[in-house]
Amino acid sequence: MYLLINPHAGGGRAGRLVPMLQQWAAARSTSVRMQVAADVPSTLAWLQTLPRGATVGLVGGDGTVNQLLPAFLTQDLCLALVPQGSGNDVARALGVAGLHWREALEWAAQATPQPMDVGWLHSAQQSRPFLSSLTVGFDSAVGYRALHGPRWLRGLPRYLLATLRELSALQTWDLQVTLDGEPLHKGVTLFASTLNTSTYGSGMPAVPHALINDGELDLLVAGRFNVPQTLLMLPRLLMARHLSHSRVLTRRFKTMEIACAQPLPLATDGEYVGEAKRLTVQVAPGALRVVRK
Repeated sequence: MYLLINPHAGGGRAGRLVPMLQQWAAARSTSVRMQVAADVPSTLAWLQTLPRGATVGLVGGDGTVNQLLPAFLTQDLCLALVPQGSGNDVARALGVAGLHWREALEWAAQATPQPMDVGWLHSAQQSRPFLSSLTVGFDSAVGYRALHGPRWLRGLPRYLLATLRELSALQTWDLQVTLDGEPLHKGVTLFASTLNTSTYGSGMPAVPHALINDGELDLLVAGRFNVPQTLLMLPRLLMARHLSHSRVLTRRFKTMEIACAQPLPLATDGEYVGEAKRLTVQVAPGALRVVRK
């Protein structure tokens, strides 16, 4: 088994586990090769040296997964996530959120890998995979603010603060959305985001019925909303009661196209990745092997 630690995950919380993880690895009857990530390029290079199909215990959060996902896919590595991030939406989907690191590793050592779908974002500027979510519009702007928010604030409160700050400069976009070749939505839009997991933004139940192994992704669209309406929608989102709103819709899809005259802010798994006026989103069914409970 291989063990990879992002020491910066969770505001440095993962780094403080390194001595205990070293002791755990040394006490194992089977060999454990441990690596502390120095930077993304060198860590991607290290992952590329691992045997195809190997299981990697990854100590980190959604951002760590997102940055290293390309190497997991090209090497057919199995992701055994040890949740130590701020958001942990992938960990929630895998059933390991809240587990003690030792319990998560012990489970990873004995569990049978299972397939998980992967989403792909394609635009003129980039092509990249995502595992939990691709946000387009307002929630991407919120994610950007959350990444640059107070370091002492973690998890859902960090995202809620970022949401309130973004409301002060609320922006909407005129979108055209096509799913699997059929027009679905056109007009003023607050956001049009894709979920592979049921939650995003550190546990917000955006699409409670989403499945990580159904061979499809789930689109969540919020149409025309002003500031008061968005504020009223937030508690409904937190209680998973937003899908009954007349300006909110969700659909499953395999391929989606979005077009907009304005640049759209984008974020994958909570990581801001720039802007695009046109983008395509596709599902790669069962492309990643994972350990889940």
